[in-house]
Amino acid sequence: MSALRPRAAQLARTARRAAQTGARSTRSYASSHGHHEPAHTVEEPLGTAFYIAVGVIPASIFVYTVSRPGENGELSFIHKWLQKISDYRNKWERQNHLMAAALQQAAHDKHLLYTAERSRHYELTYPEVFTHGSPFNVPAGHYTNIDKVIAHYKQQHLEEEARKAKKLAAASP
Repeated sequence: MSALRPRAAQLARTARRAAQTGARSTRSYASSHGHHEPAHTVEEPLGTAFYIAVGVIPASIFVYTVSRPGENGELSFIHKWLQKISDYRNKWERQNHLMAAALQQAAHDKHLLYTAERSRHYELTYPEVFTHGSPFNVPAGHYTNIDKVIAHYKQQHLEEEARKAKKLAAASP
């Protein structure tokens, strides 16, 4: 501690001499009108560059820590995260491709249905389809005689039943 005292005393003497010399040789160029306004103080912020420089240090430590591979050669967190993003993007690409293909197929099928030649023959499943109207307030002679149609469909039904019975008889031992 005693070694610091002489050095401190020497610095104090040097500073005192410089202050006295500076006071004698300084000139004041201020106007002497009798009123002096205090100097305007400006508080300058640290600025964006300071905060960026200070923020880069922890950010780089964080990125370095996260980018290191795990134990037993596991992928790093950043690598896993980038793979998830890539997989998610590929999933949506596949899904969009399938959706576009389905829409194209639907448009093709719709075109086929609208331009296909339609059959003018309708198979009637029951004879009452001709007399579906109201049975009340029908003028005489407005219902046609459909006995031939009924006989045709009865015959068709009997043939179908016979075919089914024959098929069942052949299938059973």
